[in-house]
Amino acid sequence: MSTARQTDSLSVLLVDDHELIRQGLARAFERAQDFTVVAEAGSVGEGLSLARRHLPQVVVTDVRLPDGTGLDLVRALRSERPEVGLVVLTMYAGDEQLFGALEAGASAFVAKDSPSDDVIAAARHASVSPRSFTAADLADAMRRKLTPTGPQLSGRESQVLHLLAEGHGVASIARELFVSESTAKTHISKIYEKLGAANRAQAIMLAIRAGLLSDARD
Repeated sequence: MSTARQTDSLSVLLVDDHELIRQGLARAFERAQDFTVVAEAGSVGEGLSLARRHLPQVVVTDVRLPDGTGLDLVRALRSERPEVGLVVLTMYAGDEQLFGALEAGASAFVAKDSPSDDVIAAARHASVSPRSFTAADLADAMRRKLTPTGPQLSGRESQVLHLLAEGHGVASIARELFVSESTAKTHISKIYEKLGAANRAQAIMLAIRAGLLSDARD
């Protein structure tokens, strides 16, 4: 890599606890030619340390990290360096996650299953307009927030949904809520019906995407 390339390109720090994902992102940024990956980290703590050492122009971080979340990293870096570009990647690209990234001070929000070109485009945006938030689904998410049209759960159903997400079974949910197992099963059936889900895992994923439930580690 030439000195001119390093001087002219935008410096990037990649933060993800999966090495294969970091490697894939690094290759995508190197192919883009206007970026140089200056460091890689696998945790919030390591990300903060490397960001302070290398002062990258853009930080791309996963939400799920072993010692916290990418949003913790975003908040810390935004406070320290208002000019840094901050791109948030997540496997669960629901409305709650999107608005969480916006409120934390991110420059861009990208789903992990998006093409690598979308991540590169988000990083370019972040380098130029670090305080201007962009996301593929931002307009629709804002519309849904202002005029909710998704599944509407009752207060009790919302409690049951959260318990399901925490791994509780029917008997445990019944004990937690002081109801019979039959009643607990009825609530679960109604939740599945409203979400259009066939099982617990699908219900949790659909609830996250609908903004009814946040990922436990996000």
